[in-house]
Amino acid sequence: MQVILLQRVAKLGQMGDVVDVKPGYARNYLLPQQKALSASKANIEAFEGQKAQLEAQNLETKKEADAMAAKLNGQQFIVIRSASDAGALYGSVTTRDAAEAATAEGFTVDRKQVVLSAPIKYLGVHNVQVILHPEVEATIELNVARSVEESELQAAGKSIQELAAEEEAAAEFEISELFDDIGSAASEDDDLAEVVSSDEETSDEDK
Repeated sequence: MQVILLQRVAKLGQMGDVVDVKPGYARNYLLPQQKALSASKANIEAFEGQKAQLEAQNLETKKEADAMAAKLNGQQFIVIRSASDAGALYGSVTTRDAAEAATAEGFTVDRKQVVLSAPIKYLGVHNVQVILHPEVEATIELNVARSVEESELQAAGKSIQELAAEEEAAAEFEISELFDDIGSAASEDDDLAEVVSSDEETSDEDK
């Protein structure tokens, strides 16, 4: 099926291009989202008559998107989730979660603008693309953590594996110190017992 593009469509073409697409792609995506029109003679003529106006509108929205991208690009948003010690989430982080996290920080982002090749299922800092305009996109970071404190450590560059290793090392150190304390106390008891025994022997000799 031939359609005429009303805006740039990735991997397909620029505004005004007449391209061949699968009928289902046109009916389910391009036409309902007003990204294209069927390339009938009447529609092509109508497009040519409105081309200058459409290009002007596209330029204006692109400027707005560029300004938004300048503010949004590189921003990191925290998403708190429950997860196993190995870092696997009990559930997943979706495009909706990404949009809500950005919106909560004052950015207007719709879930349809967020691009995820697959839902996020592990703790960590993940790069996510946001399509602000057919010709403008930004990259944000989702810091998925079990707590704000953990997110701060991840933001500093520590992975969940490193955090787990540090916690394990700290626990082993505490156990080691505990045994040292117990050993020290036992040694003191032994020393005391020896002193008592020595005193008793001296007392017997005096008799």
